[in-house]
Amino acid sequence: MANNSDKIDNSELKLLIKKRGSCKAQLTQFETFLSRLDGCDGLSELLKTELGIRMKKIELLQSDFDKLQCEIELLSDNVDEAYADRDQFESKLFRLLSVAHGLLAAAARYPAAGAPGGDGTSDAAEECPLVKVSDKHGSLHTARLLLDNGSTSNFITESLCEKLDLKRYNASSTVSVKAVHIELVSSLTKEAYLAALNRFMARRGRPQTIYSDHGSNFIGGFNELSDLFRNSLSDIPTILSHDEIDFKFIPPYSPHFGGIWEAAVKSVKHHLRRVLALAHLTYEEMITCLNQIEAILNSRPLTPLSSDPSDLSFLSPSHFLIGRPLTSVPYPQVSDSNVHRLDRFQRIEFLRQHFWKRYCAEYVTLLQQKTKWLTSTGHLQVGSLVLVKDKTQPPLMWLMGRIVQLHPGKDGVSRVADIETKRGIIQRAYNNICPLPLDC
Repeated sequence: MANNSDKIDNSELKLLIKKRGSCKAQLTQFETFLSRLDGCDGLSELLKTELGIRMKKIELLQSDFDKLQCEIELLSDNVDEAYADRDQFESKLFRLLSVAHGLLAAAARYPAAGAPGGDGTSDAAEECPLVKVSDKHGSLHTARLLLDNGSTSNFITESLCEKLDLKRYNASSTVSVKAVHIELVSSLTKEAYLAALNRFMARRGRPQTIYSDHGSNFIGGFNELSDLFRNSLSDIPTILSHDEIDFKFIPPYSPHFGGIWEAAVKSVKHHLRRVLALAHLTYEEMITCLNQIEAILNSRPLTPLSSDPSDLSFLSPSHFLIGRPLTSVPYPQVSDSNVHRLDRFQRIEFLRQHFWKRYCAEYVTLLQQKTKWLTSTGHLQVGSLVLVKDKTQPPLMWLMGRIVQLHPGKDGVSRVADIETKRGIIQRAYNNICPLPLDC
């Protein structure tokens, strides 16, 4: 009996130490975040809001650690070591909270319009190039325009990828919505860029600021166009200044300075190269295909619309562009057909379905936080709205569901859940589902 009791105590102690490690990992992440902020010249409103939210979580973390540590001290044979762990954790926690309060106090005394991240990247949300976009009710929403020159891709010369960030404000938080606008240009000349910009402004309105990646990829890839491209870059800001548009460039060969908008463009180009690499399309077919791909990107789920367990609706970038979810005409499945037997119109649908299969499978993975498998990073809860990875869904139809039951394993950790969807209750492992973030 004594041996069994000792084994139970040891297993409980190991489990408690593992949970305590999760608390220490969260504190380490907070320390890393503060070290990034410490290198900033000032804190933007977005960073101050994020810092306040993280501070509240760390303050709650203290009580969780205290409960775990008390149980560890009761079961541990080495009480002195347990006390030392407590002192070390609490000293670090109070020190980091003191640093955080100091950063907020300094930001209040010396407010900044925007501050770059500590890793050298620029946060597009900290400087707000504005454009007014109206929905179907006539309400205006604040948007930002971000301009990317595309890539040295091998299917056409070439696409101009613009990235809009729309923002919605409410009483408690700020929601930043990333919408995508894709334009096709026939050449890399100044006139082609201005024509694409005019098409954009005709549909979305005139922006206040445009960010560009300086086109260093074209400069490095096409030496014969380098002089023409540099001359075009120097002339465009002069022409746009008459329309009160501020044109800003990030440094050449530094796409990481683009931050979130360059990351989104990179993700889109990754799939475009693979879907359109061997496609020989006319100009009209290319525009049709790119517009359909743009609709797929702007239909993606961002955050739940409500906490009602029976409500499976979500907020998407299309809500800020047209005021409602994007839909498309139903079309038979052709992605598994022999592409050589399809006519021109069917081939465009083939490309759209091919892009959809790649992107919807990747989006669930993008939502899942990547951390080392050393500590727990949180648990799904019953009632959470989740996005389910499903290769059989047609374009623009994201499979959403609410968790109704969890299935814990022998170690007490749940890795499988029952999910209620519009087509019934299904069972999925955690690697195929992801909860939508409550703030984005």
